[in-house]
Amino acid sequence: MTETPKDRERPVILSEYIVAHKATVRQTAKQFGISKSTVHKDITERLEKLNPPLCHDVKAVLEQNKAERHLRGGEATRRKYRKLKGNP
Repeated sequence: MTETPKDRERPVILSEYIVAHKATVRQTAKQFGISKSTVHKDITERLEKLNPPLCHDVKAVLEQNKAERHLRGGEATRRKYRKLKGNP
């Protein structure tokens, strides 16, 4: 499979979005209309070869998101049950 210019640009664009918005892989995939797998592969494998400093910044954001994910999950569960009870 040959690499196109778009394949070289996308990891950088995705990574800049993640760093600027402190976004998760899921949020980034939704924003760009691509799969989570594609985002993850772009930022963990392709970006390292294209822009190592940006790769370091993205990994820091992803580590922070990973550390906080249990909090986001708990909040989602609270909202779900609040909605089921009829409290917005």
